[in-house]
Amino acid sequence: MLRSKPRNTAEPASGAPSAPRPAGQWIAEGDLAAVIARAQWLDAADQRFRRHLPPALAGQVRLANVDRGTMVVVVPSPAWKARLRMDTALLLAAADAAGIEARSVTLKVVPPDAPLPERPGAPLSAKARATLEAAAQSVADPDLKAQLLRLAASGRGPGLSVGNPESTDGSLKSR
Repeated sequence: MLRSKPRNTAEPASGAPSAPRPAGQWIAEGDLAAVIARAQWLDAADQRFRRHLPPALAGQVRLANVDRGTMVVVVPSPAWKARLRMDTALLLAAADAAGIEARSVTLKVVPPDAPLPERPGAPLSAKARATLEAAAQSVADPDLKAQLLRLAASGRGPGLSVGNPESTDGSLKSR
C-alpha cells in the first residue's frame, strides 16, 4: 500500500516552495531557545567571574554551571583542583563581585583537549588496489585518473610495483 508523502507545512497551498526560514527563527520558536539563552548567560557570567580573579588563576578556570547556589568550576588538572579546594573563598568572592549568587563551589577536573595521535590507516588489500587501478584506467578525466592511481599506490609497501597483487600486510599473506 502506497502512502502519500506528507505535505511540507512550510510550503503554501499552491505547492510552490516558500522562502527558507532563517535557522535563528527555527531555534527561537523551539525548545532550543531556552538552552541557547542559558548558554549565552553562562558564557557572560564566566567572563565576568574570571575578570575578578587573579590573571594566573583566571586562565586556568572556567565557570561551568550555577544551580541552586552551587557554582561548578572546571580546572585543567588535579593539582589545580587541590589548590583551589583550599581557596574556595576567593572563588566565591569573585562570583559575588560578578553578580553570581553562589554559596558553595564544586570543582571538576576537565583536562584540555590533547591532539589525537596520527595513525596510519590499514594497508589496502590487493583486491582494493586492483579495483582502484581498474577504475583509474576506465576514467577519461586525467586528474581523476592520477588521483585514483595515487590512492592505489598509497596502500603499497616499499618495493611493490603497480600490478603486483601482493598485500603489504604480512599477516594477510598466510590466509
